[in-house]
This record gives sequence, structure tokens and C-alpha cells, in this order.
Amino acid sequence: MKFNSFIKKLNKRNGSQLAVLIDPDKFNPELVKLANTCKVSCFLVGGSVLERGNIKQTVKAIKALSKIPVILFPGDEHQLCANADGVFLPSLVSGRNPDYLIGKQVLMAPQIKKMRLPHLSMAYLLVKGNRESSTQKVTDTQPMGQSETKKIINTALAAQMLGFQLLYLEAGSGAANSVAASLIRAVKENTTLPLIVGGGISTRAKTIRVINAGANLVVVGNAFEKDVYLLPQISSCF
Repeated sequence: MKFNSFIKKLNKRNGSQLAVLIDPDKFNPELVKLANTCKVSCFLVGGSVLERGNIKQTVKAIKALSKIPVILFPGDEHQLCANADGVFLPSLVSGRNPDYLIGKQVLMAPQIKKMRLPHLSMAYLLVKGNRESSTQKVTDTQPMGQSETKKIINTALAAQMLGFQLLYLEAGSGAANSVAASLIRAVKENTTLPLIVGGGISTRAKTIRVINAGANLVVVGNAFEKDVYLLPQISSCF
């Protein structure tokens, strides 16, 4: 299965891969077509909240254009569909809103089971990117300061001990500042889970910094929404 093959590579923890994040509200078929010619390991599909986009239609459209794995990254229980290759089930462990720690997951779990979707649990740590993110607004939680290294490490370590299978350090869509390389490196050195990093990665230089710091999966979305032809530049880093 595509999902299992992708996860097997991710679990090696050495080397980095690129994920293209697609918000159904801003779906651009040209981005998918271009991804077929670049080093893209997967598409992540989802958003903090959907206004007009449709998950099922978006996944169907991507699959009609590409054989690259399509993995759901759901913001809530309405962002699931059976024809995706798998799902990352996020829990916002950086916040203390019970709806996004476990409430939404309770609503998603029976649907994921019914759809027989391959899945992995993901500890989602939102850190400050010097701009209020949509995740912050929707979840009514505060991001962790990037200087709070010890607190972030301990949160990631607790998530690992609790049985989460992935860690995601997120600075927020369109963040002015991406996650600092020193923070990525510190989390990497103190945990053993595959590390995903996203938010504010909009240039080749930022991408290289994140890769060199140890991210196993680099997620870029907002930058490609603004300029689809940035994809070849960023994918050439992998």
C-alpha cells in the first residue's frame, strides 16, 4: 500500500522528504501536475477549517492527476474520505483545549474505522511564527514560544511516551518565521519519532535549514498557493 511504503521510508529517520499541503479551499490542479515532475513524497490534504472546499472532490481530483500518496491531515471530523491513502490523526498537544486534544479525535475514530483508512497518531505542537495562525484562531489555543525549548522538548517527549507515532512542529500557515533550526535539532536529539516540520517555509534557503536541522518530512503549502513554480526550487533540495 502507498501509505505503508511512505511510512516505512519516514520511519528510517535519516534523510528528509517533501510533503505538499493542499487546502481544498485553494486547490490548484497545476500544483499537482507539477509535483509529478518533482521530488514530492506525498500530498497532505486538509485545513484548520473549510469554507467552500470539498475533501472528497479534492482527493478524487488529485488521484486523477497523480500517483503520489494522498494523506489526510484533518482539522475536524468533516475532513475525512475513504479514497485517501491514509490519515495523520492529529492531537494538539501544545494546547489545552480538550476538543482538539481528544474531542475531535473521538468523532473521527469511528469514521476512520468504518472507512478502513490506514492511520498514524500525530502529536501536533504549534509554535509561534510571529503571526496569528488559523490553527490558533480555530482551536482557541496559544502557540508555544520558540524560546521555550525545554517545554517543547518535554511536550514532545511526553507525546512519545504516550504512544504517539509522529511529531509535528508547526509555525502556522504563512508564518513570518519558520521553526528555528536550533529548536528542530533539539527536539530531534531528544526524541526518536519521525519529525515533521511546517509553517513559513517559503524559500530554498529556509528549506535547506530545516532539512539540515533534522526534519524527516518538510511540509510546504502556503508558499505554493502563492507561487506554484516555487515547487521545483524547493523540491530540488531533497
